[in-house]
Amino acid sequence: MKLIRTEDAVGHVLCHDITQIIKGVTKDAVFRKGHVVRPEDIPVLLSVGKENLYIWEKDDSMLHENEAAEILCGLCKNENMAVSEVKEGKIELTALCDGLFKLNRKALIAVNSFGRMMIASRHGDTPVKKGDKLAGTRVIPLVIEKTAMEQVEKRVEEICGKEPIFKLLPFFKKRVGVITTGNEVLSGRIADTFTPVIEEKLREYNGVIAEQELCGDDSERITREILRMAEQGMDMIICTGGMSVDPDDRTPLAIRNTGAEIISYGAPVLPGAMFLMAYLKTEKRRVPVMGLPGCVMYAERTIFDIILPRIMAENTITKEELAELGEGGLCLSCPRCMYPDCGFGKGR
Repeated sequence: MKLIRTEDAVGHVLCHDITQIIKGVTKDAVFRKGHVVRPEDIPVLLSVGKENLYIWEKDDSMLHENEAAEILCGLCKNENMAVSEVKEGKIELTALCDGLFKLNRKALIAVNSFGRMMIASRHGDTPVKKGDKLAGTRVIPLVIEKTAMEQVEKRVEEICGKEPIFKLLPFFKKRVGVITTGNEVLSGRIADTFTPVIEEKLREYNGVIAEQELCGDDSERITREILRMAEQGMDMIICTGGMSVDPDDRTPLAIRNTGAEIISYGAPVLPGAMFLMAYLKTEKRRVPVMGLPGCVMYAERTIFDIILPRIMAENTITKEELAELGEGGLCLSCPRCMYPDCGFGKGR
């Protein structure tokens, strides 16, 4: 770049966008990078406070901010993301479908630790809608060394391999089997108020209850029904209730007796500490099996709201991920619930 007086810039090529800010009216470029300055442009440039300009002197060892931003963007996006026009070294990513937004935190921190470039995003493991903003990338200086960008690309590849820093995993329509526990429900002494809640939450992600069985507190029957539903092709099996330490609560035992891999019985989330996550292996796949505590029936948002979108996006739940939910795992029971636009379930 070369700095010259604006009055002397006629015929020269701008090396960066010139932005005009009028409060409440506009914040946009009046001239774009690459524009050849004309005599009639001089008064406009002076009116936006540009008494001096950087003009472009091409150097093969340097990259313009927009070119570098394209490189950052390439490290970030997957196929389910739309890319904005590059402007002033900034590119934004938006969702092309409803899905679960995932990120590689180690790679994100690595890029932002280099300096002179940045990537900002929403929290990972967040459900998003088509059109939602996901992330923005920007290079801070007007030009940056090619070698600096090459170092960033190499570091990200070391961490992510060939995968991008961000992923948007689409939700899949799933057939769900529900096993309702509790002798009080089986006998008809009380109404089943749990299943309607499950049905409503599944509807958020295009899931449907394909089958429901009332099993009371008979652990052997619960075990049989879980196995049967898995063999009949249910994509997910949910057991409602019976998750506490009371003698009559047999759901954890019943799930364990299926031979399923228990990821965790208990989660560092309130409401939802007595949650159980397991996977039952069949000939063709691993079927997620969940034991839901009673709080899911009456609390507005719980552990189920955190885990469900991950299951609907076929994102395998691990013990480590559940442990990380402790930070952000406390629902504050706000007078007006803004979930998922809050800290609940966000973790690190």
